[in-house]
Amino acid sequence: MIDSERVLRTARRPLVLGIGGGGDVVGALATAESVRLYDGAQPIVGGVTWERRPIDPVPGPRRVAEIEAAHEVAPGILLAGPDTHIRGRGVHFAESHMARFLGQDTVLVDVHLGPAGIAAGLAAAAERLNVDLIVFVDVGGDVLAQGHEPGLSSPLCDALMLAAATALAQTGVEVLGGVFGIGCDAELTPQEVLALIARLARDGGLAGARGLTDPVATRLEEAIALVPTEASAQAVRAFRGATGPQVIRGGRRTVQLSSAAALTYYFDVGAAFSGVGRLARAVAGAGSLQEANAALGRLGVRTELDVELEAA
Repeated sequence: MIDSERVLRTARRPLVLGIGGGGDVVGALATAESVRLYDGAQPIVGGVTWERRPIDPVPGPRRVAEIEAAHEVAPGILLAGPDTHIRGRGVHFAESHMARFLGQDTVLVDVHLGPAGIAAGLAAAAERLNVDLIVFVDVGGDVLAQGHEPGLSSPLCDALMLAAATALAQTGVEVLGGVFGIGCDAELTPQEVLALIARLARDGGLAGARGLTDPVATRLEEAIALVPTEASAQAVRAFRGATGPQVIRGGRRTVQLSSAAALTYYFDVGAAFSGVGRLARAVAGAGSLQEANAALGRLGVRTELDVELEAA
């Protein structure tokens, strides 16, 4: 069984990725700031090239070739700075804003390559950036979803990244999964996420948890002023004492907050993949984003790519 405290305390150069797109990089910052402040690490943060429709109305994530002012450090893996944007539209990524906030480059992952391609790119990037741990953080908890949950609306990117994390672990790179702000994206309810975490624990896959502290929460609040995010902001509000129903997404979704949202639950990605990771297993063999989307479609699961294509 993985001990998240051992893993986090011994990592000197962890890469912490928000795996769901959009503002998940702020959820990743919770772990990054914790290891920086309390464990003396020098973390890098990052995410994927998939912004929410209000930011980027073009369906799907952006490919490397569509992105300007970034450096491809490995196939499908970019180093992004404050000026990194989508070619021809001037749209900046959440990671671009985070790079401006931190004063250092962030990482962007192109998920078009499928799990094996993503894993290969991250393995090469880890070597070139001297990374000794990669933490895959989902905000909300839908990375553990089974596909039938009524509120589930963005399962594809999370499933791809969990499958990639599992493949990456098999290459010898140390990896850890995480869920920050349970239920804060208003997809799975806190009760649904906690039930899945309990199932993961029964499978021997729960590795530990860390809660926000005042210094870390303050740092996240400062980042939230620059990086567009609603879900990660709700987790910080929970730490500050907000409870009960909170409306997000322009009034279309409601989050049920409790102090449990201020925790990051860490897990063994291999145990998650083989146990609760039904959707990750479905996309594991996909060679592209489209193949992965079709695999979830065969399970009757509607994805964020489906929604974006329909809206366009």
